[in-house]
Amino acid sequence: MGKDYFRDRTGSTPEPLDLWEPIVIPREEIDEEVERLASLPQPANGRRRSVFVHPRNQKSLGLAPGIEVALDVLKPGERTVPYRQNSTQVNFVIRGQGSSNVDGRIRSTSLYDVWNTPSFVPYWHQNTGSDLYVRLTYSNAALLDMMNVHYVEENPPPRAVAVEEKMTAEDKKRRTSPFGSFPLNDEGAWLMPYEILISPPSVPSPALFWPWKDVKSHLDRLEALGKDYLGRRLYLLYNPMTGRTNGTTPNFFATMTIRPPRIVDRPHRHTSAAVNYYFHGSGRSTVEGEVYRWKAGDLMLSAPGWAVHNHASDDDYVYELTVQDQSLNIAMESLLWQESLKMPLAVLGVDEGFGTNREAAE
Repeated sequence: MGKDYFRDRTGSTPEPLDLWEPIVIPREEIDEEVERLASLPQPANGRRRSVFVHPRNQKSLGLAPGIEVALDVLKPGERTVPYRQNSTQVNFVIRGQGSSNVDGRIRSTSLYDVWNTPSFVPYWHQNTGSDLYVRLTYSNAALLDMMNVHYVEENPPPRAVAVEEKMTAEDKKRRTSPFGSFPLNDEGAWLMPYEILISPPSVPSPALFWPWKDVKSHLDRLEALGKDYLGRRLYLLYNPMTGRTNGTTPNFFATMTIRPPRIVDRPHRHTSAAVNYYFHGSGRSTVEGEVYRWKAGDLMLSAPGWAVHNHASDDDYVYELTVQDQSLNIAMESLLWQESLKMPLAVLGVDEGFGTNREAAE
């Protein structure tokens, strides 16, 4: 059949998706792992860490194929060494208080605060309280590991800024295309020269902070939406640098949701994977016909890509942080979304998206 690198797919037909099973990691097991990590001697880099890995995952350290979720623990007074890497992060405090230095800016952080860490900026964390300081760290490291391009440094040197090599005016003229980018035909196809290819427009990537006390005051107002409201009561923790991809980082969105008692969502599905951390209340998720119970302190892979699912709250209010790789999928033009199973699917970011009945519900 030829060399080993050939795989004959002649006449092959599409195969159904092999969906991963949802997984609920109970608060009790997370608490046990926190205490286990805290019992270890502090390592040289200061990082006490475990990652949540799906049993089906044989290719990365991800809870979903492209989403790594880490449990980070610091004892009082402890601090990590500086790090930097080309992955981006969403950081979320689930116990204690501390401070985080991201790209030279120090912020005090406490329970349920969220912030992002941009790519390749130095950062470190410190426990400034009397209790353990515990964070969940969501990153696209799992995806970059599968691509074999996750670059990580401990105690990084000062970042050097790329400087254009010095050239004479004659050299510059010789090496620069006189044409720039230009249309090739009237269908919209263009050509771009190398000089522009290697110097795309730069978009500043800030480290942003969403304090829980401020977010909650806005979130609670969504309770006024009646039971007939068809959407979900949430706010995206939006980073404007992500633009049309609606992200907290270029890979992920992070949303904060409130579910009033006895609210049941419509079944829906999307190709992005979703990881939920519930920090108040209890309820259930129905995924591909199977019911999964959860409560405050549980972490759940609640929506493996393209699985039909919906969520429902019990007799108390539910608060949750949801992280999804929606932004990456919009950028890749791969975000299939079906807001209601009675409606056709759309490619979000390409097709017109979905509406809700919010005006009628308010």
